[in-house]
Amino acid sequence: MKNIRNFCIIAHIDHGKSTLSDRLLEVTGTIEERDMKEQLLDTMDLERERGITIKLQPVQMQYKYNDTDYTLNLIDTPGHVDFAYEVSRSLAAVEGAVLLVDASQGVQAQTLTNLYFALEQDLEIIPVLNKIDLPNADVDKVKKEIVHILGCSIDDILAVSGKTGEGVKELLGEIITQVPCPKGKKDQKTRALIFDSVYDSYKGVLAYVRVVDGAINKYDHIHMLATGGESSIVELGHLHPQYEKCDDLLTGDIGYIATGFKGVSECKVGDTITLKQSAKTADYDNMKQLPGYQEVQPVVYASFYPLDGSDYNVMRDALEKLKLNDGAFRFEPESNKALGRGFRCGFLGLLHLEIIQARLEREFDMMPTITTPSVVYKVHKKDTDEVVDIFSPTELPDPSQVESIEEPFVKLEIIAPSEYLGKVMELMNNTRAQYNMTDYIDETRMQLTFDAPLMDVIVDFHDQLKSVSSGYASMNYEISEYRVSDLVKLDILVAGDVVDAFARIVPRDRAHAEGKATVEKLKEVLPRQNFVIAIQAAIGSKVIARATISAFRKDVTAGLYGGDITRKRKLLEKQKKGKKRMAQSGKVDIPPEAFLKVLRK
Repeated sequence: MKNIRNFCIIAHIDHGKSTLSDRLLEVTGTIEERDMKEQLLDTMDLERERGITIKLQPVQMQYKYNDTDYTLNLIDTPGHVDFAYEVSRSLAAVEGAVLLVDASQGVQAQTLTNLYFALEQDLEIIPVLNKIDLPNADVDKVKKEIVHILGCSIDDILAVSGKTGEGVKELLGEIITQVPCPKGKKDQKTRALIFDSVYDSYKGVLAYVRVVDGAINKYDHIHMLATGGESSIVELGHLHPQYEKCDDLLTGDIGYIATGFKGVSECKVGDTITLKQSAKTADYDNMKQLPGYQEVQPVVYASFYPLDGSDYNVMRDALEKLKLNDGAFRFEPESNKALGRGFRCGFLGLLHLEIIQARLEREFDMMPTITTPSVVYKVHKKDTDEVVDIFSPTELPDPSQVESIEEPFVKLEIIAPSEYLGKVMELMNNTRAQYNMTDYIDETRMQLTFDAPLMDVIVDFHDQLKSVSSGYASMNYEISEYRVSDLVKLDILVAGDVVDAFARIVPRDRAHAEGKATVEKLKEVLPRQNFVIAIQAAIGSKVIARATISAFRKDVTAGLYGGDITRKRKLLEKQKKGKKRMAQSGKVDIPPEAFLKVLRK
């Protein structure tokens, strides 16, 4: 146990975590050179295409240092704000964290957030500068930024290049000397923390675990302290990064257990695994669950409906399997008059929603209808003390019954170069954010803090911030409180029919601008028909914005070769009446991709 080191890499998105992980695997000889490829630990096609880490990935490495063999357990974590919950799970399973900062970009918003996560868990922090091989790397300046936020000595900061491998051996030495060995007790009753899980169709739920006390043998029977689920072990082992069977997981080890469970409800992430006790001596109540894990709550809700009602059960099975591989994803059945039976799904942000939608399409060949994302509103009803949680605009009661509506606010942190202060403040003036304070990290970089409505932050604010700052600004947010706001329900009508999927709750003073932007976007993305389509935005019965999609024109007079003008008029009049009948009975089919395109105004 004294030769085990458990650590993770935390950083802002695109600061080189996965590339540095590749070099660590190479230097330790975990992966042979012929099997090496970029982003080795990013196992999903989506991760490779987007260049981001979505799922945390553990891997075990063996390394000889000063003639002593060490076992190094690394957990590679995501950097995007939507997947911060993955980072919190990783930190609960390790004793140290490598804080990685890009030498060309400096300290970013998610860098600070992940650092605070690690400090709360009382982890050993190893500050590391990455990408020192880049021509625009400013090592001295970024080292001063790290000293400012961490309070360490400038000599404690390592400089490495994940691309070339420079400084990686020195980093391994620092991890071995600085990160403490696990402090568990071998002779105590077995306790292991589940920090992640994936689903295997043959072995059931694979629980990624950190053994804190005791040990687990492949012939043992396990018991879940929170859910009470019990099972015999199908298989256990380590990740190298492929699954490698072993007979035992000992105190301090990180590995996987094939539980055989077919449902995630029996094997929850954050639960504590112990060994099954005999019926006579069973005493689970006096065993303490392992601390350090906080269950994540979704902040954005959207509904998924199958295009064909008969695919309802197929979609439910697909969502169940996605939920097994994603601890933050939530869903529950719901029904809608217009869209039929579907599912209300909870996400951590829009990127999380897009990932789930893309996985549904790729892995299960499903293209659902997606309603406009919404946050959870609290509605206070008149004449009663009842407070109702509203997950979608269609649930909003009649305005005559509503006393007030509360919406979630977040503490928003933006880090940007000082030269972009004016443009960032101008962008914030277009939202409902309230300015709090400015803190200068150094002479050229600042940290701005705001209180902002969550709905203003999650949709396309990140893209706008990158646009006004030429890509240099970064942001992070966390839920702070609920506040009363003047909100109304905005309905969208296509060809006279209300489309529930486009309904949203918006501030009253921005309803006209939101409605106009939505109908103009729909005019671009909806296909033309043989009749005129009116697209309208309305509050109640009052239409506040309109756009019209013109009809295809078929030349019904093409067959005429002469004669009186009345023959032509007669045919055109007949066509006009036909189009009128089509418009009265015509139904506009909205393609699934239109729903996400409308989000990205």
